[in-house]
Amino acid sequence: MPSERKPMRYGHSEGHTEVCFDDTGKFIVTCGNDGDVRIWEGLDDDDPKFITVGEKAYSLALKNGKLVTASSNNTVQIHTFPDGDPDGILTRFTTNATHVAFNSSGSRVAAGSSDFMVKVVDVSDSSQQKTLRGHEAPVLSVTFDPKDDFLASASCDGSVVVWNIEEQTQVISWPLLQKSNDVSNAKSLCRLAWQPRTAKFLAVPVETKVHLYERGSWDHVTTLSDDLLTQPINVLVWSPCGQFLAAGSVGGLLTVWDVNSKLCVERQKHEKGFTVCGLAWHPSGSQIAYTDTEGCLGLLDGLSTSTSTSTTTTTTTSKATAKKPEKDYDDLFDDDDDRLMDEGQSDTNSPAKKAVAGGDDDDDDDFLMPATGRVRNRGAILDDENSLDTGSLRLGQGLYGDDDDAGSTVEPPAAPLVPLRPVYEGPLPTPPQKAFQPGSTPAHLTHRFMMWNSVGIVRGYNDEQDNAIDVEFHDTAVHHAMHLTNSLGHTIADISQEAVLLACPSTDELASKLQCLHFSSWDTNKEWMVDLPKGEDARALCLGQGWAAVATSALMLRLFSVGGVQREVFSLPGPVVCMAAHGEQLLVVYHRATGFDGDQALGVQLLQFGRRKRQTINGEPLPLSHKSHLSWLGFTAEGTPCYVDSEGMVRMMNRSLGNTWTPVCNTRETCKSKSDHYWVVGVHENPQQLRCIPCKGSRYPPTLPRPAVAILPFKLPLCQTTTEKGQMEEQFWRSVLFHNHYSFLSSSGYEIDEDGQSQSQKEQQELLMKMFALSCKLEREFRCVELAEMMTQNVVTLAIRYASRSRRMALAQRLSEIALEKANQIQEEEAEEQEEEPDYSSIRRTTSGYGSRHTQEEEEEREEELEEEEDGQEMETEESAEARKRLNPFAKEASSPVTPSPTPVGKAGRANPFKVLGAAKPSAAAGQPRVTNILDNMTSSRKSAPLGGSAGKSSKNPVLKPLAPRPKTKTQSTLLQMTTTKAANKKNQANTEPAADQQKQPDVPPPASPENTENKRPKTGFQLWLEENRKSIVADQPDLQETDVIKEAMGRFRTLSAEERLSWTERAKGQTGDAADLKKRKREGGGGGGGGDAENENGQTEADENSAKKKKSLDPSSKLSAFAFNKN
Repeated sequence: MPSERKPMRYGHSEGHTEVCFDDTGKFIVTCGNDGDVRIWEGLDDDDPKFITVGEKAYSLALKNGKLVTASSNNTVQIHTFPDGDPDGILTRFTTNATHVAFNSSGSRVAAGSSDFMVKVVDVSDSSQQKTLRGHEAPVLSVTFDPKDDFLASASCDGSVVVWNIEEQTQVISWPLLQKSNDVSNAKSLCRLAWQPRTAKFLAVPVETKVHLYERGSWDHVTTLSDDLLTQPINVLVWSPCGQFLAAGSVGGLLTVWDVNSKLCVERQKHEKGFTVCGLAWHPSGSQIAYTDTEGCLGLLDGLSTSTSTSTTTTTTTSKATAKKPEKDYDDLFDDDDDRLMDEGQSDTNSPAKKAVAGGDDDDDDDFLMPATGRVRNRGAILDDENSLDTGSLRLGQGLYGDDDDAGSTVEPPAAPLVPLRPVYEGPLPTPPQKAFQPGSTPAHLTHRFMMWNSVGIVRGYNDEQDNAIDVEFHDTAVHHAMHLTNSLGHTIADISQEAVLLACPSTDELASKLQCLHFSSWDTNKEWMVDLPKGEDARALCLGQGWAAVATSALMLRLFSVGGVQREVFSLPGPVVCMAAHGEQLLVVYHRATGFDGDQALGVQLLQFGRRKRQTINGEPLPLSHKSHLSWLGFTAEGTPCYVDSEGMVRMMNRSLGNTWTPVCNTRETCKSKSDHYWVVGVHENPQQLRCIPCKGSRYPPTLPRPAVAILPFKLPLCQTTTEKGQMEEQFWRSVLFHNHYSFLSSSGYEIDEDGQSQSQKEQQELLMKMFALSCKLEREFRCVELAEMMTQNVVTLAIRYASRSRRMALAQRLSEIALEKANQIQEEEAEEQEEEPDYSSIRRTTSGYGSRHTQEEEEEREEELEEEEDGQEMETEESAEARKRLNPFAKEASSPVTPSPTPVGKAGRANPFKVLGAAKPSAAAGQPRVTNILDNMTSSRKSAPLGGSAGKSSKNPVLKPLAPRPKTKTQSTLLQMTTTKAANKKNQANTEPAADQQKQPDVPPPASPENTENKRPKTGFQLWLEENRKSIVADQPDLQETDVIKEAMGRFRTLSAEERLSWTERAKGQTGDAADLKKRKREGGGGGGGGDAENENGQTEADENSAKKKKSLDPSSKLSAFAFNKN
């Protein structure tokens, strides 16, 4: 496409200048920094007419005799053309408008402004305005869809957005550009251009390339590029026919592509290499006018792309290929040819062609490529006479030592003039997201939040007046507000209950610095600073409890104590994205690889810096929504990691499911429009709250006025949550997920709210029971059994009664098997814990047991017992006793996920299970406490503690009465054993403690003689069996220790048939039944308080049921009827 570059001429004072043609093509119109609009009748017009529109004119648009300008007084004005009479103000902004554009018919004008707004105004009636909000920085450019449905805009926030004009909503947003804080600092003006006529493509300049997006599907269809373009493209403009696209770049290069063949057909260079900032194509297609940042105007003439020729030539060329593939090879390089001399055509004549990424069916010669799959770029040799004497870019000479055009045309296939690349059409890599501080707004803003978290807010101000940082605490009791001068230029910050941590990037002279204001320090020096090594910049930082972490550009993570002592240093697997800390936990997210197709590939590490440092999650991928990036990372107030992605999906770590990530909320569901977002500042598990700031038309809030925090509820994305079943399932699993933190905190040795924990377990069991009832109604018995598997022992009992009353005997039978299984399982767990992990269980028992009455005497007694163990164990146990003392503030909490039952089940006679007793009763006495212990503990170590039936709690929660009956397993003795010992225990304590305190009953007996209480304790069927069969076990395996004998005995007892075990149980009852009745009567007398009443009733019920069972034959249905029809 030969063209002639005319000499430039001075048009306006130095600065941004724009140009356009009028509708007829008769006038060239320019505007510039001097506030004038000049109307030229041609490039040679020495006395152009001018209209003064303001101090500066930023942009202009012209159509149908109306001239619209954006001037420095924050208005968009309208003048008549060519007379230049003022015709009123179209619209106003709070700062200056940056770009204006007409739609294809000239009825509407779009204007983008530095106040982040885009307005669409009717020219005939300026009161008809639509405002498009959602950009987060000044708007760079706007362009109308030729069909008038959409508007595209580019902004300094790095995004290119397509808007639906009528609905005023974002259709799609692409994060394509480099971010900046103002149009003057932007690398490119990013002037978008929409293909005229067909409106098929939106062209977006991205760095040195042009991306074409298809209207409707908004897919990135193709990229136009040229190897000589080394600097960003500033402006784009389509030829009137829509086949060619011209681009002007920062370095002064002018490039024209044929869009169908994706080939560059023209290159010209600005004579002084100034940045091209305005481009306009003559309505005939034969000229391009351009302006530069120095106020000069230039023209390319003789572009043969008039509408008629361009369409005919492409059609003729494609026909020619079809008809005459054997056409003479030399014709390809016929310089005298009148048709377009461009690659598109020369390739069309090449021996074969293939269509790549075929566009729509109506355009069969779209995207033609030579069959080699390589782009041959003949445009690099400007093969006509004009190119020799104009100042055009002489590639042939300069780069390849090829002086004359003839030589280069003779051997076209030899030296390729541009690097030949195969064309890749697969998914494209995603630009990796930059490192950020969770709870901060972008760094390019002059007023921004540097950190907003649960402790306080750090604001940064960087304007003409001052560069300062304000620190404010939500709770002023922590510390008063602070105002710091930011002389070092800190850009990242974090705040905790102990300190404020700040970091600044390095400059040519200064290293990157880390500064800590340790306001909680008790000495007078409350500040320290450290320089990072040369070439290492702080990218992310966070504060934990007593420590600080900073991740640097050298892929390092450095730990410091809060007082400034350097601690561990380790390498990160990839560039850091962000970090968060809570107590002793550190969460790091980094790039583990390059993402494709808009996805980020992030990895996550979770470390714990307790006494035993360990890594809980080591570099697993962090799940994000498709085509989204990470926007917030942190911990709940209770210490569970969670994060939010740019699609508004909140995910929380599920510790009970192998540290997986569960979506717990979608903030987009609560947004009214597509451009609204919620900016998360904190998460609470109890109560369940997501604390965030609603942002209208933006991703983050402004610093002034102070934004208000809203609270969103959580909802797991389960199926069919509109149905009753779906709702209960969602509530149940959400309750389970949001109460995992209790077991985590207790295992980490923190004190927890036991009432809250038991309340949550109660709530879960109630939900299970409701789901069970619903499944019963729907006659889903298998589902009922599945639900019962998740229940605790007490609630299964309730379920059995419900099933029996609903006359579902088969279901009740299955449930009773589950109840038996659960009882056995508990016994096994208890036995294993006591035998295999003495140190662990001792901690567990002491912490769960001592409660509030943790006297010195008891502790000493405990330690004496522990001293008698073997050496190895002794060491461990002492350590555990140490630990117990350390954790005393949290003593009532079990230090393991095993949650103690609120019921003080017969622990009256508990003694040390490892202590070998005196020779008085070597066999039975040694075995007895062991076994009763196991059976007593039946409910105390359920993994999810029983919901109710607890005597201790009943004074607080009378609601729990119906759950009272203990599971009636086939080993009946267990029941009686529990009730009687419980009664004994109750009686002992009734004297010492008021009823209100019953939930804090100690597990440790009054230090009377434990032997006596043990002897009085009723025997179980298993104990009777053991006494009789002990000799045979010892005879079989004489070298067994006492504990192993019991283990072996339990195994054998379990292999007996159910009937045999029952007969043993009956015998045990025969021995102990009378004593139990006596105790019960006593207790009925002295119940004391509401708790006592509940217990009486339960005891009575159990006694009735037991006697009923004695009388009846032992077939399963009679057993079940005992559950079903007792009068509770």
